Formats: sequence, structure tokens, C-alpha cells
Amino acid sequence: MPWYLQFILFLVILTGLAVPLGEYMARIFDSKKIRRLEAPAYRLFGIDPTKEMTWKTYALNLVLINVIGLVFVFALQRFQQFLPLNPQKMGPVRWDTALNTAVSFVTNTNWQAYGGESTMSYLTQMLGLAVQNFLSAAVGIAAAIAFIRAFARQSVTEIGNFWVDLTRTIIYILLPLCIIFSLFLVSQGVIQNFHPYVHATTVQGQEQVIAMGPIASQEAIKELGTNGGGFLNANSAHPYENPTPVTDYLEIIGLLVISVALPFTFGIMMKNRKQGWVIFFAMLLLYLIGFSVVAWSELHGNPLLAKLGVEQGLNMEGKEVRFGQLASIVFAQSTTVTSCGAVNCMHDSLMPLSGMILIFNMAIGEVIFGGTGTGLISMIVYAIITMFLVGLMIGRTPEIFGKKLEPFEMIMAMIVILSSSVVQLVLSAVAVSHGFGLSSLNNAGPHGLSEILYAFVSAAGNNGSAFAGLNANTVFYNLGTAFAMLVGRFTVIIPALAIAGTLVTKKMVPKSVQFPTDGSLFVVMLVSMVIIVGALTFFPVLALGPLLEHLFIYAGKVF
Repeated sequence: MPWYLQFILFLVILTGLAVPLGEYMARIFDSKKIRRLEAPAYRLFGIDPTKEMTWKTYALNLVLINVIGLVFVFALQRFQQFLPLNPQKMGPVRWDTALNTAVSFVTNTNWQAYGGESTMSYLTQMLGLAVQNFLSAAVGIAAAIAFIRAFARQSVTEIGNFWVDLTRTIIYILLPLCIIFSLFLVSQGVIQNFHPYVHATTVQGQEQVIAMGPIASQEAIKELGTNGGGFLNANSAHPYENPTPVTDYLEIIGLLVISVALPFTFGIMMKNRKQGWVIFFAMLLLYLIGFSVVAWSELHGNPLLAKLGVEQGLNMEGKEVRFGQLASIVFAQSTTVTSCGAVNCMHDSLMPLSGMILIFNMAIGEVIFGGTGTGLISMIVYAIITMFLVGLMIGRTPEIFGKKLEPFEMIMAMIVILSSSVVQLVLSAVAVSHGFGLSSLNNAGPHGLSEILYAFVSAAGNNGSAFAGLNANTVFYNLGTAFAMLVGRFTVIIPALAIAGTLVTKKMVPKSVQFPTDGSLFVVMLVSMVIIVGALTFFPVLALGPLLEHLFIYAGKVF
């Protein structure tokens, strides 16, 4: 089957799974019924599930659980040498690495400045990192559901109960999907055990240490929660995490499916299914534009390799032979349009234009499907800005989805769009201007700039993938990326909840005077807004990094 037919089939299957999942999630969150599975949790923690919250209370509880999680994961790493389930007797994690990791997993980034199999005990991996994989994904979904309610409701002050939304996300969405996915991964060869590491002798007579561990369970939530942090340093390129083309295919589906389903949840909760499809098509169009560039760049080949006699300049460096080019391209594009960050190939080895698209996917705020919940939030914020400009152009009060937009909403929307971009560019500028940033580079010139930019864009975008030519396990990069992760996470969620808090109090604008947001014109305007804002913000640094490197390759120079 030609590669493009395989890709079309992949999109059809993904959409076919996302639509019913979106409907299922809408029923879960719209329901007022307290079910048997969730009721014990409310009684245990003294939560009144019938009592809803204002946006400030919702945000306060959301921040509180993140602070508790951050402190717990940090302490677990620092004291893991005294705790059980540590057959390799791993010592304490260095303080800056531990802080970076705690921030990383709490913010759904899963940036890893360490090698998992050589740094973390089984207990730290399970009780610390895997638990935060569930919680961080659930927090993002809960925030998105509260944001949706602000558009669906009118003339009230409450946007839901954070603890109910969190509990339902974990019990009815993440846990069932992860159990099924984990069992399938085990059936395909992904390991799940507590054995000590195996010492083997290679055919050359050298000793090799083979890592063991409870990998399948973490692999499932790593993908489904758009987390991305691998149990092993090689991530989804390692045969113990991703052994076959079948598991690879399903892992790509897994890292996309919830984020793709949420626009349909939005449409159903808004009682306008067409609106959900429009948001989905806007995201899909951006995905396809980026994918087409990456596919052309990789399949076109490297001219320098062609000169050395490699057929068509085929660039297989950093790619697993068992997956091949197409699967590597789809995985790379999919993991950077979400906040997953899992990898089945070395992004640092991709062609420069491919790397540029991956950077752009993350730099614009992970709006192309994005993280679980936060992607939908960010896209709707772009829609708010789009409709504000439309209102200015046609001389009418701006509104969106039936709610009027006022200065407060616009200020919060600009915080969402600009704060992450500012942090990415400022920290990258600091890194390239000082020895403590440049000393970690393995590559000079424009590729070195791309590696530094990728690190901070990935952190602020809560993605977690990396151009691994940069050694980011230094005090500067650990603290810098940790700060970027916090900004990238909470300057999206908290301003979005603030917007929700004002919109939910407003009455609906009559449909007869609303600008239509459920047609193709709105898709074009929204996609154009995302591209224009991203290009205006990042074109100069992308021109000096991947674009310049692309030109140098055709001039016969590498770095």
C-alpha cells in the first residue's frame, strides 16, 4: 500500500475512535448523577460533589494539587535510596535534576534531563512519575471541561467542581483506557516486572546490563495522557517500550486520541456538534500542513548523502529500521502537535526543515490537538483573538460562541498567547549569550541554535521531546526549563479559567446576530491567525536556525 494511503487510513481510524470517545466524555462530564465508582472517593476526602465552584476556587484547588504533587515527587527522588522497590540501589537524584523532574511531570511536560533506567528506582517511577502522568493529564482535561462550561452556561457564577471533574477523568476515562492498552502492550512484548536488571554477555564477549521494570503500565498512560516520559532513556525507540510496528501504530493513535476527541466533546456540550467538527478541522488542517513539510523534507532525502552514493539521499540516521521513515515521520509530527513528547526516532537527526516544523508545532502553544485539555483551551483562545479582530474589522461588538468579548477576556487571552513565547525566546537568548548555555552543546552554528531553541520551546510548550545533542542536565538548563514549564502550563490554565469565570456570568447573544463560527470561513480565519502569530513571533530565530542550516546543507556544509 502506498504511504499516502496508509496515512489516510491512519487518519480515518483516529477520527473513527475520537468521535465516540468525545461523545462518551461529554456524557460523563454533563451528568449530575454520582456513580458508585466515584462516590467512595468523595466520602474519603470529604468532598461534596453537588457543590460547584467559582473560577477562583476551581483554580485554587487545581494549583493546590499541583503544589502537593511537586513537593512529593521531589522528596521521593531525593530519598529513594531509603525506600523499597529499588533493586539496583539507585542513589538520591541530584537536587536540580529532581526539581526539574518534579516540575516536569506535574506540568504534563515529562522533559527528562536524566536516563530513566540509570536514575530512578521502580518506586519513584511508579508512585511518583506514573501517578503524576495520570494527575497532570486529568488536571488538563478538567480545566478544559470547566472552560467549555463557561460557553455552554449563562447567568451563573459556577464552572463546575474541580474534584469531581478530576475524579471522573481518572476513573472513567484514563484508567479504563490504560488498563486495556497496557494489557495489549504486554501481549506484544512490552515488559512489566519488578526483576533486577539482567547481566548478559554479548557476542563480542562484553557484559551488557539490560534494564527491567514495570514498563507497560507507564507506557500506556505516557501516550494516552500526552505525557511522553519514557521509563527508559531511548523512550519509544526502545524495543521494551515499543517492540513492533503494531505497537508503534497504536502508540501514535494513543497519544492523539483524547486530544482529538475533545473538540467533539466541546461541540456536544455546546449543543452544536457542527462547532466541534469545525474546531477539529482547523486542528487537522494545521496538522496536515506541518506533516506535508516534514514528509517532503524527509522523503526528499539529504543531498550530501546522495553525493556519497546513498540511494536518493535516504536519511535513516536516528530512525529505527523496524519502523521505517513513514512511521518515524508520523510519530514525530504527532508527538509535537500534542504535548506528548514521546519519540520513536532521534529528532536531532531529522532534516533541518523537519526540525523547524517540530519547533513551530510546539512554539505556537501546542494548539494542533495539543495536550489533554490544554490544546483545546489554547485553540479556543486563538479563536477568541480571531473573533475580536473580526469584530474590529466589521465594526461590531466582538463575540464568540454566543458570548460577548470585553477587555478583560482579551487581556487574559493575550497572556495565554504571549507569555510562553516570551519565555522561550528570552531563555534561548540568555543561553546563546553565555558560556553556561553554550558549554552543553555538541553542535556549533545554526544547528546548535536549533538545539537550544528546541529545549526551551519544548519545555514551555509542555512537550518534553528534545534535540538530544544538547546536554540539558546542568543547573542552568534544569532551572531554566523548569521555569519555562511552569509558565507554559499555568499561564494557559489560570487565565483560561479567569476567562471562564467572566463568560459564564453573561447571557447568550441571540443567534440571529452572531457571527457564524461553524463554517469553513471560520476554519480559514482561525488557521490563518495561528500561522500568522507564530510566524511573526518566531520567524527571525527559525531563519537563523533550521532555515539557515537547510541552506548550508545544499551548499555542502554541516555542523
